[in-house]
Amino acid sequence: MLTKAEKKDQIDLGAKKIKESESLIFADFTGVPTKDVNQLKSDLRKTGAAFKVFKKRLLNLSMKQAGYDFDLSQFDAQVGTVFVKGDISSVAAPIYKFAKELAKRKKNFKVLGAYDLAKKAYMPVEEFTVLAKLPSREVLLAMLVGVMSGPIRAFMYVLSELSKKTAGSTPVVMEEKVVT
Repeated sequence: MLTKAEKKDQIDLGAKKIKESESLIFADFTGVPTKDVNQLKSDLRKTGAAFKVFKKRLLNLSMKQAGYDFDLSQFDAQVGTVFVKGDISSVAAPIYKFAKELAKRKKNFKVLGAYDLAKKAYMPVEEFTVLAKLPSREVLLAMLVGVMSGPIRAFMYVLSELSKKTAGSTPVVMEEKVVT
C-alpha cells in the first residue's frame, strides 16, 4: 500500500508525463507476463513512447491536475497507459501487432481506447484499430510518389517511342513548285 507522500509523487509524475505527451493509449494487460510487458516497453521506447501503470484513481487525479477531464473509471480492468510524445499513429501499429501476437498465444492484451490530448477527445478502440492497420507514414509517402510518377513515366515512354519512330524513318521532303 502506498503512503500519502508516495501517492502524491505518483500523481505528480502522472501529470508530468501527461503534459509531455500528445496522446494517451489505455490498455488492459491482465494476465500478460512481465517478460512480454518489458518487451512492449522496449519497443515503445524506440518510438519515443512510454508504458506505465498507475492506479486508475491516481491517474484520474493526474489527468485533472494536468487540466483534462477524462474519467478512467469507465474501464473495468487494470489500465496500463502508453504516453505518446509524437503522433499516435507512430505507436499504434506496434501496439496492435503486440496485441495480435499475444492473442495467438492465448494471452489477453486489449487496447481500451486512446485520448488525444490536443483535441481533448476520446478515441474508441475501433478507430484506434483502423489507425493501427494503416501503413506507416513512409510507406504512404512512397505510395503517393508512385501514383504521381506513373503518368509522368507513361508520358516519357510515349515520347521515347515517338522519337525512335521518327529517327528510324526518312524525313519527307516536300518539293516546291514554282508557278510563273
